[in-house]
Amino acid sequence: MDDETAPSGLRDRIARQGEDALGKVAQELLENPIVNSAIARAFEARERASQAQEAAMGALNIPSAADMERLTRRLRSVSQRMEGIEEAVDRLDQRLAAPTGALDERLSALENQLSRLTNEVSNLASALDATPSAPPREQERLKVDEAASTPARRRSSAKKKA
Repeated sequence: MDDETAPSGLRDRIARQGEDALGKVAQELLENPIVNSAIARAFEARERASQAQEAAMGALNIPSAADMERLTRRLRSVSQRMEGIEEAVDRLDQRLAAPTGALDERLSALENQLSRLTNEVSNLASALDATPSAPPREQERLKVDEAASTPARRRSSAKKKA
């Protein structure tokens, strides 16, 4: 027999026997109706005492441990939501800050193009407002409203004959 294995084996065997004995005792106690009813009554009394304590604390307007736990959970939830909102605002701020240079360039290009178009439109408008030049003599129109001199001559010659 080795010196190191003997005490270790003995210790393991004693530990197993002790665990088995405790397990048997616990099993017998749980199966005993007197002990079982005593444990059930103790749990009921504990629950009633807890309810009475909560009622007394509520009457004194003192928060209970459950109230504090509920409040802690809500605060953690609100804190996590706030962190999410802060992160979203930071991302939005970065997205808005990054293309500002490109946006400014596009706006200035649009303004330049708009000013060129404005100049062209004003030149066209001034050209349209100017009085038209006189058409060449070949393109002049005949005036229809004026009485022709030829019919008057005919009348006078016709009176002479009569």
